[in-house]
Amino acid sequence: MFEGVLPALVTPFTHENTIDTESFKNIINYVEEGGVSGVVVCGTTGESATLSTAEHKELINLCIDSAKVPVIAGTGSNNTVEAVELTQHAADSGSDGALIISPYYTKPNNAGLIAHFKKIAESADIPIVLYNVPSRTGQDMPLEVIVELSKVDNIVAVKDASGDLGKISQIIEYTVDEDFEVLSGEDGLTFPTLALGGSGVISVVANIVPELMVKLVDSVNAGDIEAARKAHFEMAPLMRALFTETNPIPVKRAVELIGLSSGSVRLPLAPLSEENSVTLENALRKLGCIA
Repeated sequence: MFEGVLPALVTPFTHENTIDTESFKNIINYVEEGGVSGVVVCGTTGESATLSTAEHKELINLCIDSAKVPVIAGTGSNNTVEAVELTQHAADSGSDGALIISPYYTKPNNAGLIAHFKKIAESADIPIVLYNVPSRTGQDMPLEVIVELSKVDNIVAVKDASGDLGKISQIIEYTVDEDFEVLSGEDGLTFPTLALGGSGVISVVANIVPELMVKLVDSVNAGDIEAARKAHFEMAPLMRALFTETNPIPVKRAVELIGLSSGSVRLPLAPLSEENSVTLENALRKLGCIA
């Protein structure tokens, strides 16, 4: 379940700023047809920070009901009580796992981080994936904290989006004796992360070209490094285009361009600039995603 390609699904909105349930189902179907191993709902790419608690639970339920592949629900918060509530909901609703971001803004010390994640893990009988994304939280989860948490029975993986391959290598090295996986949290570092022993990727680009990211991962697993390298460089211009502005602004525009949903984002995000939209369109055209 915590291997291969897991798209961090966008949350499509109607022009009235409500969840577009039909488009969400279409996106799930689209990535499943691309061969993904599972899906992640209510992550950063799903604009979880601007979802109400009720919408958060609604999306988790909708994803579980609609997906044929395993579902990992984003249930993190900087408020431990809220994270516990969302994680318990995900477990009770039948989610296959929970992705839990380290607390943003509060910047807890190591003891606080460990206690936060242990409290959540103890509250729900569900596999937990830690999520380290310092560009969003303002805090890089320390290596020693990740290693300590890897010993907790139902904390089974980390999604690392630190951009630090040296640290990723150390996480893999120091948790080798634990039943613990390392997932790439950055599309552009998936290839080297897999080469170090990572198990897969929670991906933004897989919303658009799931089959290419699946090809990259499958090729590494088959030992075909040349094919994996080719897939990496094929996707590289699109990967860059999807991060010209804050995620998920560009990918929301991309799903609109390929006809899956509207590109609406919620404030305080604003639509992609015209200049960056041209860059995105060129990358999509190069891959044959649009005419």
